[in-house]
Amino acid sequence: MLLLLIEDDVRLTRTLSEGLEEEQFLVHICADGESGLRALRETPYDVCILDVKLPKRDGFSVVAAARQAGVKTPILMLTALDTLADRVTGLDQGADDYLHKPFAFAEVLARLRALMRRGGLRHGDVLRRGLLSLHLSAHQLRYAEQPLELTPKQFALLDMLWRHAGEVVSRSMLLSSVWGYSYDPGTNVVDVHVAQLRRKLDEVGHGSLIRTVRGVGYVVDEAAHS
Repeated sequence: MLLLLIEDDVRLTRTLSEGLEEEQFLVHICADGESGLRALRETPYDVCILDVKLPKRDGFSVVAAARQAGVKTPILMLTALDTLADRVTGLDQGADDYLHKPFAFAEVLARLRALMRRGGLRHGDVLRRGLLSLHLSAHQLRYAEQPLELTPKQFALLDMLWRHAGEVVSRSMLLSSVWGYSYDPGTNVVDVHVAQLRRKLDEVGHGSLIRTVRGVGYVVDEAAHS
């Protein structure tokens, strides 16, 4: 799962990122509100942890601007402020949950899992396009309810692209999500696997499901959710 951590406290950032990585999250870090907002706009993260007091742009402003830009990533806000007015402000601006500092890591993890479950319910467990369906829990692609054989990497690629239908997913994001690379090692492994996946989709008339955005990455059209 791809997680964006927007936090300027170095010690807290280290503690959270180490704990989250042990729980199999791929953590990207931004230390100020401007870079955090840019990351939210450019990348389809599965979930975000956002501090309120940040350099350059505060968390309330970040979440409001992200929602205005159409960002759907679930956002958990962290703050040392504990008044009802602050909590209401964060939720009214578009945050999905609110956690007061100090907190236990177990509670952060529980809140994140709850947010991701809600996100999964919004998307549904089965994504469909005509006779083509992606069954997320079963890790299976089917055409007319007949399974199509995919490798684990091919399924993970299609899963990432289809969950974020309508959003361009960069090669670096696919490398991070599917292969676990935190940097681009200069490989064309993404393009090779997408080409293989397209050939399999071509066999059932859906080779155009994945569209290339030249110089950026790939996108599945929003209609893929229907």
